[in-house]
Amino acid sequence: MTARPISETVASLMPRARAELAELVAFQSVADPAVFPKSECEAAANWVADALRAEDFTDVALLDTPDGTQSVYGYLPGPEGAPTVLLYAHYDVQPPLDESAWLSPPFELTERDGRWYGRGAADCKGGFIMHLLALRALKANGGVPVSVKVIAEGSEEQGTGGLERYAEAHPELLAADTIVIGDTGNFRVGLPTVTATLRGMTMLRVRLDTLEGNLHSGQFGGAAPDALAAMIQLLASLRDENGTTTVDGLTGDADWDGIQYPEAEFRQDAKVLDGVELIGTGTVADRIWARPAVTVIGIDCPPVVGATPSVQASARAQISLRVPPGHDAAEATELLTAHLESRAPWGARVAVEQVGQGQPFRADMTSPAYTAMAAAMRDAYPGQEMQSSGMGGSIPLCNTLASLYPQAEILLIGLSEPEAQIHAVNESVSPEELERMSVTEALFLRNYAESKKV
Repeated sequence: MTARPISETVASLMPRARAELAELVAFQSVADPAVFPKSECEAAANWVADALRAEDFTDVALLDTPDGTQSVYGYLPGPEGAPTVLLYAHYDVQPPLDESAWLSPPFELTERDGRWYGRGAADCKGGFIMHLLALRALKANGGVPVSVKVIAEGSEEQGTGGLERYAEAHPELLAADTIVIGDTGNFRVGLPTVTATLRGMTMLRVRLDTLEGNLHSGQFGGAAPDALAAMIQLLASLRDENGTTTVDGLTGDADWDGIQYPEAEFRQDAKVLDGVELIGTGTVADRIWARPAVTVIGIDCPPVVGATPSVQASARAQISLRVPPGHDAAEATELLTAHLESRAPWGARVAVEQVGQGQPFRADMTSPAYTAMAAAMRDAYPGQEMQSSGMGGSIPLCNTLASLYPQAEILLIGLSEPEAQIHAVNESVSPEELERMSVTEALFLRNYAESKKV
């Protein structure tokens, strides 16, 4: 079985794919009504639903999940006796951050230097387009040989667990023989890769209070306990002098035994400034795939412009802790909470609120679906063999699906290679990678169907 007919079909569909991705990127579908109107997510969900209906999906539904967002479901029946494959993507996106730092508008798909730029182009609106391309190519080359379920999540980036809770309450809905999570990516452009592990995540907000109200720093500074200074000291306790995460009771010395990430390549991918050292110890792969990592992702404090000479009465921060396989995210949450409560200086009052959590994940790469995927990648990327890597990010749904459907095989692929800069400004997708990964997925579905025939 060669990739030629499928690849030619996908190539012919790329102009349509670009137009559709532009439409989808245009929705400001950040699943936080404090950032963008909820109507933007609702419009994106309806676009996804209409796209599934246009591909003859039945039972298309907007699922109202417990976190107040919507996931989109559709079912495409296959030949009698064929296996069922669940294809996953999410249509919600990260906020654009500093829009002035984008070289083109974040919600306007823009081609530049051979890449398509826009928030969600790779993570993960492009993943949904990848699924559509693969299914269209199969339809044009003999038909889709499996039954397909598609689920497009509406709050993956928020980590609020809406789809996980909905799936637990309706376990029959997403049942499948194998599951393709289209939300990771290749280790490098042109190097076909499946993701073997995901770090889990816990998200906490911590507030410190020291005074009834702000005070004049000249009159009271030096003796009055400054909540912002207390917060700085507390946050500093989460790392040692090397930058290694140091949460009391949480071990962090595991090693990564798969593909390695050369430091020079990492520095280039991460755009580390000349002369600035990397943090942590061990190999880069150890640090980003096998060990916990804490990040302060936000602080509420007075801005520099307009600041007054005051001792601050209160301060608040949001903290993300990435949790590698081998650790329990709930236990990590308890340890991080205890650390924050016990390390606040000067008796500052501490309040900790959990705002998100997801367990780490490790795939079983010995399953037959991986054999089918390896063959598909070999055909879609001539001269290349399938590689496996870890991913520092989290997809909480993976563990929910693994728990609900222990016999299902779960594969993680996608478009989020290093140049994509997901979650950062100037996110982009390689159209060549979109094309090749769509070919890969189509060939995988065909290979997988063949492997299941008696």
